[in-house]
Amino acid sequence: MSLERDKMISSLKDIVIPSLPERGFKGTFPHFRRVTEKKIDLLTFQFDKYGGGFIIEIADCPPEGHIHHWGEKVPPNKVTAHDLHPNNRQRIGDKDEWFRYDKRTFFGNIYDKVAHEVFKNLSQADDYWSITDFR
Repeated sequence: MSLERDKMISSLKDIVIPSLPERGFKGTFPHFRRVTEKKIDLLTFQFDKYGGGFIIEIADCPPEGHIHHWGEKVPPNKVTAHDLHPNNRQRIGDKDEWFRYDKRTFFGNIYDKVAHEVFKNLSQADDYWSITDFR
């Protein structure tokens, strides 16, 4: 991992991740899930393999977990947003843009700024999950 990515993850862990258990999520970075009796809400951070950015993908699945099209069952405590087909996942942020931490900034800590932007965008995920239901 790069030093920049490590700094970004550190800012996410300081600013964003503490709010996830308050919202009912469990898991470890980069995969989180909120299990309810009606569904499982999923949130995954995915970093650009070339560095400098990441996306947050959200999804949901039945409370029993997910079954891949080839028959493999992913249990509720292991399922991630990446287990679902891309058509069944959403990205949070502005128009599928990546959260970038490789932009130049003259004031402040770019990593904390991006983490605060992520925190503000979590409401998009809440809106998405509020309209989905499997039962």
